[in-house]
Amino acid sequence: MGERTIRTIALTSVAMLCFAANSLLCRLALAPKLIDPATFTSVRVLSAAALLTACVLVGRGHLPRRAYANTRSIAALLGYMAFFSFGYTRLSAGTGALLLIGGVQLTMLYVAWREGERFSLPAWSGLGLALLGVLYLVLPGVSAPDPLSAALMAISGASFGLFSLLARRGSDPVEVNASNLLWCLPPVALVNLCLVDGFIGTPAGFALATASGALATGFGYIVWYLAVRSLTAGQAATVQLSMPAVTALGGVIFLAEPLSLRLLIASAAMIGGIAIVLVQRLKPARPTGA
Repeated sequence: MGERTIRTIALTSVAMLCFAANSLLCRLALAPKLIDPATFTSVRVLSAAALLTACVLVGRGHLPRRAYANTRSIAALLGYMAFFSFGYTRLSAGTGALLLIGGVQLTMLYVAWREGERFSLPAWSGLGLALLGVLYLVLPGVSAPDPLSAALMAISGASFGLFSLLARRGSDPVEVNASNLLWCLPPVALVNLCLVDGFIGTPAGFALATASGALATGFGYIVWYLAVRSLTAGQAATVQLSMPAVTALGGVIFLAEPLSLRLLIASAAMIGGIAIVLVQRLKPARPTGA
């Protein structure tokens, strides 16, 4: 295993931990209604943008430049954050995780296929093992979801899948993310103003939203940008299957949720399957005749 592969695996692991932390922070803030979804999203975007803007200003002596922002990345980022916050309030943890990851997987694997990626047999086996782990973890406890919330969460997953694919083209992860987040602020603020009648805000809710933005989002997106440039679309889609397991394990550690044999088996299947895919290279598509 080469140095580049080890670096990619390390960066990917850190990014998944950040994304799992985001889910835990969202659950802590939104489930007990410490803050409303629109305000949570606004504070999350603002704190992430502030952190990355400060990094650019200190490190390079200028504010993030508009040229580094990408309109499609901004739209995808906004869709992911907003739809996730609103969809999550009316879905169980298992249902929400399944719908979110399903949206990510379908979007990224479709693009991977369109780009000519073909899984080798060991990679297909790893993907299948990881998917079985996801299903084993979330399906037994899934109840019929609210149709609107389910649609919002699926759109959130598709948006994050597109954001991850676009991230592979970024040249400077800090300034690119800072610029994208800054340009997310106006539409997020507009949504907040339109829904001001539903405002809920507590000190704890604001603190959780700020941590979600500055730490799990700001830092996490930098690491993910660095990792995803060394991954194919199919690999980038597959590694995200670890999020439900990591989030569930985080719930055991930080939220005192019970540790079950089901959780252990599902986590082992997901992480083991992902490890198989990560060490496999996807075979390029054979050229077709005109």
